[in-house]
Amino acid sequence: MILSLLLAALSAQAVSATPPAPASLPVTQAEIVATYPHDPRAFTEGLLIDRGTLYESTGREGQSDIRRVDLKTGRVVARVKLAPQLFGEGIVAWRNQLLSVTWHGGQGFKWSLPALKRIGAFSYTGEGWAMTDDGRNIILSDGTPVLRFLDPVTQKVVRRLTVTANGRPVEQLNELEYVDGQIYANIWMTPYIARIDPANGRVVGVIDVSPLIAKVALSDRDSVPNGIAYDRVAHRLYVTGKNWPSLFEIKRPR
Repeated sequence: MILSLLLAALSAQAVSATPPAPASLPVTQAEIVATYPHDPRAFTEGLLIDRGTLYESTGREGQSDIRRVDLKTGRVVARVKLAPQLFGEGIVAWRNQLLSVTWHGGQGFKWSLPALKRIGAFSYTGEGWAMTDDGRNIILSDGTPVLRFLDPVTQKVVRRLTVTANGRPVEQLNELEYVDGQIYANIWMTPYIARIDPANGRVVGVIDVSPLIAKVALSDRDSVPNGIAYDRVAHRLYVTGKNWPSLFEIKRPR
C-alpha cells in the first residue's frame, strides 16, 4: 500500500509494516543528531518545549500525568497526576499557562507554568488528541482529518482545516507541533510525521522515523512514535514515542 493510501486508511496499517512512499510526496528519513534518556513507562501523548524547558503528558486511565522533564537526563522534575478516570492527551503552552486535553469527555484543563498548578478548565466537543499553537491560535487534533483552530483565551473554534495528502483526507492525525510555518503531525500507527501547510491543509512532505523505531526496537504494537517538540529559540527538533526509552533530536527537513 503506498503512502497516499496509507494516509487515507491508517487503522489497517501497523508501524512495523513500512509502505513505500509515492514520488509526489517528498519523504525525509529521520537523521539522529543526539539521543537522550526517556522514561520507558511514559505513554507519551504530548511533548513540547517552552522557554527551554521540556514538558510531557502521558495517557492511560489511572496513569495519566503532566510532567516537567530534564531533557538531558530524562529525569522528571515535577508532575501532576490527572484523575484516575481520565486519559490524558495533548498539551500546549500559551504565555504563562499550559493547556491539556483528555481523550474522551471533552475535558480540558489549564495549569500554571512552570509550577503545573491547576488554575482552570475548559470544554470542547468530540475527542481530544493533541495540541500546538501557531502564535495566534491553538490547534487541536481529534483523530479525524480536521484540525480545529481555537481562540487561545476562550478555546472557541475560529477555523477548521481539513488535511489532505494527494487529494485524500488524512485520518489519525495525532501529536502536533508547529515548526517553521508548518504543522507537523504524527500519523498514528505509522512511522510517519506529516508536514502540513496550514494555509490549505495539504501535506507537503513526510518525515519517516523508521530509523528511530529500529533504534528503540520495541515489540509492543502500542509503542508508536508520538511526541514532537520544537525548541523555537534553539531551532532543535525532538521526537519520541509511547514507552520509548529514548528521546531523539533529529535534523530538521529543509
